[in-house]
Amino acid sequence: MDLPSFLWLWKIAAWSMGLSLLAYLLLAVTGISMFRGRTSENARFISLFPGGYGGLSILHYGMGITMVCLVILLLAIGIVGTLGEYGSLGHSQHLGAGLTTVVLVLISAGSAILIRTGWIWARRIHVSTNIALFLVFVWVSLSGWSVVQKYLP
Repeated sequence: MDLPSFLWLWKIAAWSMGLSLLAYLLLAVTGISMFRGRTSENARFISLFPGGYGGLSILHYGMGITMVCLVILLLAIGIVGTLGEYGSLGHSQHLGAGLTTVVLVLISAGSAILIRTGWIWARRIHVSTNIALFLVFVWVSLSGWSVVQKYLP
C-alpha cells in the first residue's frame, strides 16, 4: 500500500514529547517548591511568584493541564501514525510504554484534583505516581527512539 509520508506527524510527536518532558521537569520543580513552602518557614522561592504560594500552585496546575493535553496528543498521534503506517497496533513495546504513561498522567491529574478538594491522602498517590512517571518517561523515550529509527530515511 502506497501511503503518504507520516514524517510530519512524527515531528509533531517529537516536539510534543520534548515539551512533555519539559513540563514534567517544571512540575517537579514547582511541586518540590510547594512542598518546601508548606513544610518550612524559609520559602524565599515562593515569594518570587505573584500571589506567593497561590501563584505557584496556579503555575503548577497550569503545567499539569498542559502535560495532560500533550500526553493525550501523543497518544492520538501514535495511534493514527501507527495505524496509517502498519494498519495495526502493537509492533513494539512502545505501545505498552505509551499507554502506561497516559494512565499514570491521568492518575496524577486525578489525584491532584482530589488534593485540591481536601483529600490529603491523595497527595501520597500524586507523589508516588509522579516518581513512577519518571521511570515510565525513560521507558517511553527509549522505546520511542527505537520506533523513530524505523521511520528515518
